[in-house]
Amino acid sequence: MRSMTWGGLALSTLAFSACGGSDTADINTVPSFVRGEISNTYHDGTTDDLLTAGLGVTGLKAAAPAFSNPAAPTASELRRNAIYVNYRAVVDYTDAGGFGRLFGPNIDATGNVITGAGSEGKVAGHEYIAVSDSGNGRQNVTLMVQVPDSFDAKRPCIIAGTSSGSRGVYGAIGTAGEWGLRRGCAVAYADKGTGNGLHDLMSNEVHSINGILSPRASAGLNALFSVELSDAERSAFNTAYPNRVAYKHAHSQQNPEKDWGKYTLQSIELAFYVLNQRYGNLVDGQHTRSIHPANTLVIASSISNGGGAALAAAEQDTQGLIDGVAVSEPNAQPGSNSSLVIRQGSATVGTHSKPLIDYFTYANLYQPCAALSSRTTQGLSTVFFWPASYQTAAQNRCQSLRDKNLLSTNTLAEQANEALDKLHAYGWAQEQDYLHQSHFRFATNAIVMTYVNAYGRFSVADNVCGFSFANTAGDGSVTAQVRNTQAALFATGNGVPPTSGINVVYNPSVGGAKLDFLATSPSTGRADMALDGALCMRSLVTGLDPVSGNSLTGDARSQADRVAQGLSEVQLSARLRGKPTLIVSGRSDALVPVNHASRAYVGKALLQDATAPVRYIEVTNAQHFDTFIALGALLGYETRHVPLHPYFVRAMDAMWNHLNTGAALPASQVVRGEPRASGVSLTASHVPTWSATPGDKAISFSGNTLSIPD
Repeated sequence: MRSMTWGGLALSTLAFSACGGSDTADINTVPSFVRGEISNTYHDGTTDDLLTAGLGVTGLKAAAPAFSNPAAPTASELRRNAIYVNYRAVVDYTDAGGFGRLFGPNIDATGNVITGAGSEGKVAGHEYIAVSDSGNGRQNVTLMVQVPDSFDAKRPCIIAGTSSGSRGVYGAIGTAGEWGLRRGCAVAYADKGTGNGLHDLMSNEVHSINGILSPRASAGLNALFSVELSDAERSAFNTAYPNRVAYKHAHSQQNPEKDWGKYTLQSIELAFYVLNQRYGNLVDGQHTRSIHPANTLVIASSISNGGGAALAAAEQDTQGLIDGVAVSEPNAQPGSNSSLVIRQGSATVGTHSKPLIDYFTYANLYQPCAALSSRTTQGLSTVFFWPASYQTAAQNRCQSLRDKNLLSTNTLAEQANEALDKLHAYGWAQEQDYLHQSHFRFATNAIVMTYVNAYGRFSVADNVCGFSFANTAGDGSVTAQVRNTQAALFATGNGVPPTSGINVVYNPSVGGAKLDFLATSPSTGRADMALDGALCMRSLVTGLDPVSGNSLTGDARSQADRVAQGLSEVQLSARLRGKPTLIVSGRSDALVPVNHASRAYVGKALLQDATAPVRYIEVTNAQHFDTFIALGALLGYETRHVPLHPYFVRAMDAMWNHLNTGAALPASQVVRGEPRASGVSLTASHVPTWSATPGDKAISFSGNTLSIPD
């Protein structure tokens, strides 16, 4: 044995060669959670690579590559396009937005643009894929480890990059993947049991782990997801609800979120296994665990849901696998947190620390009406995501809320302002007002549908609150699936409809099932964006009828109890086992509002241990969807918001330096992002770094109060 310095600590570790005899009792074995074979594919860094699938930074900026046969893409084509889509889904992929100049695959570990050889940012190395499952194919969590050729077995490092949102296993390729591969680290990925799995109930086709669409019987145990219905049950469902599909996150009946931390830890364990198969000492023809937690630097990272998974993994890490955590905009649900006080400037935040499905079902009621308020600075327009029919439906939503006494004012303008005030009182900040319209259009209904179903472990056949997933026509009616679209869905989808042509449908709409945005509520007779369904979803989260305030009874009570049970299983403790943790969030985040997530989680961690090494950076004018900035004037984000991704990179750099050299983590503080004018390219001045001495920008914690400067 010998002592080596790594991660800023002097460690007694097994030698890589000189002390092989000490390794005999530590033979490298396949982790018990792995079902089936572990695939190993080498990517040469020229025609194909780990980071950009051979596209390079130029290809990632360009139009999506075509499939040779759109009706039957190959597995390699699906992988390529999945990397392309997932990269662009989480960053501003335009040159004006900084991609390829300030961040991107062609930026080296020191932040400089790579010139000459390697200027496209391609990374050669091995890609391993395994499936975590109990053996019956019901979980089939995809795990992946990428090992770049630059990996140094004498200074091993692993970056955990669990997918954001409900994306497939490549979901963190443009965040944790890019950062880790550029550092020469192995990157451990997990789709965390959500993934991008679809089951077409009409054709009975599913996607396999490699993305190929095939008959359910042919896919067998390799189906990424399939529903638990007999042929007779599926036939009956199709007769009653034709052309519907099921999605893994919503309909797996596994409540996968409860295991996001576990799957993240499994991805790290898999990384140790494959690294030792490649680099471990040989003893009697068997590899040993020469690379192990004591001599390997491990950072749990990622963004959004992946960031929440990293925090959950740190809380659950009884094996000491993780050295530090660096995450951005995490979906962090801290559970009961009534002792915490959050102050922004001189104002106390009235409502905070609500569970995600609580604040989303609340937004699902009021957000479309609030989007009409002139105070959002946007108002309704005829842009592509809010056509005239949606404008009318939003106005109807306001009136229907008034008729049910959920609003008290009478004119449309008053009702819109009142709805916005309700969102403010429930934890959203004024800095998030502009985003309510686009978020309701692209996210709110999808998350409500997915998470209520997931928490309650409901089957697709339950049609909870009357909602289902299907393709829709221009008038909102249900249409048949499109084969070419489905065949590509492994690459193009995000795991949470609306995605790739599949939308949320309200089955009880007057006149027949309709796209929820165009659905007419039976109780109001208005096309009010399916208010009846939204009220039902809200009731299953609170256990109360939102209109009468009465407790639910009968089947509704039973469903609400199931949701409550699932919700209780996903709340985090904020006990991070002493691991240094750096959290970055945007103050304007309207999807995962900081009062319910990052601020609440950090506050709870410090309530339990005021000396915990937890740091929090809050960036003004930054929000959740950097990719929306790339749409320019179409959404108007680029002149109002700065990308958060540069701060994720800096957070990773800071954690790396802290673990490597003992450098201090940045002090918790507010950083003021500076939006650019129209037509102006993003520069470093728009995304200033944090300060070593934040002064009046410092975020502080005292007693039970987390104080955030304005």
